[in-house]
Order: sequence, then C-alpha cells, then structure tokens
Amino acid sequence: MKKIIILISALFLSTSAYAGMSDNNKAKAWDCSGIYMANYFLPSGETFEYSMKEKSMATVKVLKSYALEVGIPESEWDEGVNKAVDKHYGSKYDKEKTEACHNFVNSTIPDGEERVKKVVQTLY
Repeated sequence: MKKIIILISALFLSTSAYAGMSDNNKAKAWDCSGIYMANYFLPSGETFEYSMKEKSMATVKVLKSYALEVGIPESEWDEGVNKAVDKHYGSKYDKEKTEACHNFVNSTIPDGEERVKKVVQTLY
C-alpha cells in the first residue's frame, strides 16, 4: 500500500511540475494571442507601425512554442487561441492592451523579449 501511495504521489508531482502555465496565465496568453492576431490583420489606415505587425506575429509564435514546452497539448492551445482570435478579430488597435500583453510575455516566458526578437529576425 505504501508503494502505491508513493507511486501515485510521484506521478502527481511530476505531472503538476510539467504543466508550467497556470490556468490564469493560459487564459491571458490566449487573450494576448487574440489581440496580437487582431493587430496583425488591422486594415490599412489604422495607426499601427509595420514593425508592430511583425512583433505581433512573432509573439504569437513564441507564446505557442512556450505553451508546448510546458506541456499544453497543441490541440488545446489552438482551440484557446481560435476562441481569442474570434473575440478580438476586427477590433481597433488598443495600445494599452498590446503593451499589457508585451509585459505579460516578458514577465511570464523566460527570455520572452529575446525570444520574440529572434523570431522577428526569421520572418523574412
């Protein structure tokens, strides 16, 4: 009986340690992905620099990559992103929300800012 308890405890601890993104952070990451995707598809004429479109797409890639690294299944991640894109698609650029997402990525993902810069450099 003691061996079974130890085995179950070890399994639980290894599973919980593997899931490195809380539900709160996952929801925020999905929401930010939706905001970034909406930014990328802004119609011409919106006040939004092209370099920010690049950063938006790069950040979406970094968020997904990190989610997969910490053990979130790709199908679950994609489903959450799709819901967030549906929510934000067609909205106008919101500098405050975008900056909050930048701060979230930089504080949540190890070397988040550097990872985004590296992806931006590979877009072309």
